[in-house]
Amino acid sequence: MAVNLVNLEAVGKVYGTRALLDGISLGVSEGDRIGVVGRNGDGKTTLIRILAKLESPDDGRVTHSGGLRLGVLTQHDSLDPAATVRHEVIGDMADHEWAGDARIRDILTGLFGGLDLPAFPEGLDTVIGPLSGGERRRIALAQLLIAEQDLIVLDEPTNHLDVEGIAWLAEHLRARRSALVVVTHDRWFLDQVCTRMWDVQRGAVHEYEGGYSDYVFARAERDRIAATEEAKRQNLMRKELAWLRRGAPARTSKPRFRIEAANELIADVPPPRDSAELMKFANSRLGKTVFDLEDVTVQAGPKVLLKHLTWQLGPGDRIGLVGVNGAGKTSLLRTMTEAARTDGEAQPAAGRVKVGRTVKLAHLSQEVAELDPAWRVLEAVERVRQRVDLGKGREMSASQLCEKFGFTKEKQWTPVGDLSGGERRRLQILRLLMDEPNVLFLDEPTNDLDIETLTQLEDLLDGWPGSLIVISHDRYFIERTTDRVFALLGDATLRMLPRGLDEYLERRRRMVEAGTPAPSAPAAEKQKPTGDTRVLKKELQRIERRLDRIGDQESTLHAQIAEDATDFERVAALDAELRELAAEREELEMRWLEMAEEV
Repeated sequence: MAVNLVNLEAVGKVYGTRALLDGISLGVSEGDRIGVVGRNGDGKTTLIRILAKLESPDDGRVTHSGGLRLGVLTQHDSLDPAATVRHEVIGDMADHEWAGDARIRDILTGLFGGLDLPAFPEGLDTVIGPLSGGERRRIALAQLLIAEQDLIVLDEPTNHLDVEGIAWLAEHLRARRSALVVVTHDRWFLDQVCTRMWDVQRGAVHEYEGGYSDYVFARAERDRIAATEEAKRQNLMRKELAWLRRGAPARTSKPRFRIEAANELIADVPPPRDSAELMKFANSRLGKTVFDLEDVTVQAGPKVLLKHLTWQLGPGDRIGLVGVNGAGKTSLLRTMTEAARTDGEAQPAAGRVKVGRTVKLAHLSQEVAELDPAWRVLEAVERVRQRVDLGKGREMSASQLCEKFGFTKEKQWTPVGDLSGGERRRLQILRLLMDEPNVLFLDEPTNDLDIETLTQLEDLLDGWPGSLIVISHDRYFIERTTDRVFALLGDATLRMLPRGLDEYLERRRRMVEAGTPAPSAPAAEKQKPTGDTRVLKKELQRIERRLDRIGDQESTLHAQIAEDATDFERVAALDAELRELAAEREELEMRWLEMAEEV
């Protein structure tokens, strides 16, 4: 029988007049891996701080087992700025001691890309003071994971980690014997790691068995049975469940509930996006040209990030952009944005960016724009526009869109200066959407957002008819909102990955094993592509466009089969067309992969 490590008995905590936690009784046992979810401000961080005895409850009692070895990662580290990375992570261990420990080698390689910490100027002897928040975060995480723990408590551990780092951390935590309690908005991570979920809502904590997929099903089922008044939220949960059950990519955690019940629950829920319909809308709003990049070179100061890039963003394209930190993802979006905002006058160091005449771009950067702190939330949104058309006939007032994003009627009168970081991020996204753009660039949009807000954003994007590029370390969000994935692998090129993020991680793993350097240093100069290489690049783009068209044709055929389900001859003919398209797609993908290796 599993040993109990921590007990919370009738715990309560009040801030001002609001009860964040009200009579909570919970326990953590050996082997538990618990994910904590809930809206921003509902008490997730307060709950785990009380559990770890970093904060005292107003009522109730918290008990730790005798001799409990507890490790906690908070959102603010306590690293000594004058110390070196070696001192904080390795301590007094001699080099031969820690280098001979396979677990320590794995942690350093997983979090820093190698034992010599290639992204740090002096490696292990780098002084911590001048480092960025993301670099300090990795150091604090390494310090915690190297120590032996009975229980690990993590508050947003995936912040500042890239896709690769998150995948490594998930694998590491699954293999550890330590119990785990983790607060995160990264739903893919929750599905990979957690076996139980705590949902913090209005002072209460609801417990669920399984990972995030199981939690979505159980909560949707609970809402359906209880016939709650929160119909809008229930519909969103059912919609997300439908996506998960229909084969969300990279899903390893199988639902532990009855498959028949899940299928019955989503029987009348359509797929999240009608791709063919959205493409038709996008073409009417954008025309044929959105962004055409011809032989473009992107630089950050003297450092060359991308060379001889020929690429096209077409109407209705939904692109996920991934890559190691420093490879040039943000710089590429910035280059395209500058060309759009100057009507093509601002051009990159070499090559040309052509922008369509009808493009109306909105760019969500990683920096939160400063607004007048005296403005009220509703006022800040209405200063952009009073009403907004979100596509597919969905029109909303500024107040309605605020409510959809978690700003209640009362909260809409809060001064901007009183908002938290997550609420400011929400407001930033709201103001962008109110301007009715037809092209969206989202650079790390999931930062500081809770899961419920992310679900609302995904729902809006499902019906939004425009071209979209998303940069995110949130694997779930990329897979949920985009149709194709492109990667910057640090070799000054941009590659389409037919198998998405799984292929990206495989490629990166091979690069690390082969000793390919990370892009922290300027990329080595390559010879200018020959004429043959340019021909190959054009052929690759032709194949990519054909693959897109095949995807649209397959969506249309599936819809026709559903409409003519009782006409067996018609269905047989349509099915034959589908098989032909599938065969062509497979052949093109194999050809694409062969050619991509030559470029």
